[in-house]
Amino acid sequence: MSKKTESFATENRVFKPSKSFSKKAVVKSFDDYKKLYAQSIKNPEKFWAGEASELLWQKKWNQVLDWKTPFAKWFVGGQLNAAENCLDRHLDGPRRNKAAIIWEGEPGERRTLTYQQLHREVCVFANILKRNEVKKGDRVLIYMPLIPEAVIAMLACARIGAVHCVVFGGFSSDSIKDRLADSGAKVVVTADGGYRRGQIVSLKQNVDYALKDNSQVRRVIVARRTSLDIHIEEGRDVWWHREAEYVDAKCPAVPVDSEHPLFILYTSGSTGKPKGILHTTGGYLTGTAATSKYIFDLREEDIYWCTADVGWITGHSYLVYGPLANGATCVLYEGAPNWPEPDRFWKIIEELGVTILYTAPTAIRAFMKWGDEWPRKRDCWA
Repeated sequence: MSKKTESFATENRVFKPSKSFSKKAVVKSFDDYKKLYAQSIKNPEKFWAGEASELLWQKKWNQVLDWKTPFAKWFVGGQLNAAENCLDRHLDGPRRNKAAIIWEGEPGERRTLTYQQLHREVCVFANILKRNEVKKGDRVLIYMPLIPEAVIAMLACARIGAVHCVVFGGFSSDSIKDRLADSGAKVVVTADGGYRRGQIVSLKQNVDYALKDNSQVRRVIVARRTSLDIHIEEGRDVWWHREAEYVDAKCPAVPVDSEHPLFILYTSGSTGKPKGILHTTGGYLTGTAATSKYIFDLREEDIYWCTADVGWITGHSYLVYGPLANGATCVLYEGAPNWPEPDRFWKIIEELGVTILYTAPTAIRAFMKWGDEWPRKRDCWA
């Protein structure tokens, strides 16, 4: 270890926020934080009941926590809907016309969906799912690039009580096959392809390979992203945009039990067979909404960017459910952070006015390797 590296490792550096920053913060001071933390430790059930009360419940719980080791049930007897909490409850006030998602496509497209528009798109796709016989409790596998339709599909599943299982778009057909077999999903939502580093990734082709000799999957819903020439299996495959012509944009959110499964997400399988982790609705949504609010200090005017893909738990929690439950404006981007140039992140931050960036240490190390000249080109350099 060099002396310079060693000094950074051992130096205790403290960066104090300005008074004006602290005044606007969700938690105003470190003393306030310590009080909040103490409450969560001394009386966790009271603390989490308070956080859950900020959500919209169709039926209030009769017990905060039922813990019979090793099983925990949160907000027993309560009923809510995750999509309703992320969308509908924001529509009665000024958030109705606030940007919910700002999307940056790799070839340069940009698309913004307000909360009202996102709500409409989710209702349409929820009705597409129902048209294709998806019911409450059914599993739906989602294999898509990071485009708004990926988030729409997740929230549409939640809206009707279906259980989504997102597979990272960079995974192979074998990964899809394994997760289909384990989850029992009978419907797959995908896209013709996606963009990465200027190339088209053939997602639908990977799905076709995974479905060879598969009699379990009865429907594949395909979003058009790249206009790639793909195979459409008659009787099984349908286009998202064509199905939308047969449904309307009215779809009431289905109240589900607090312990109703929201999604299954699988480990990568790098250390063995992928393991499916099931998350239920009430406790998960309460946890992600609270941590998004406190950790990222989300305010009404922020442009928030979590650079994770929805194929990972970070993307589920801190790109979709947590921020949207708080009424935040979220940035999505498709592709790689260093294509077409290593300043892509800084270009997006500059042009969209990002105020909160949540990214991975591996990304930061890559930026350091690429050098200061790339962020120096942008006005986000300090």
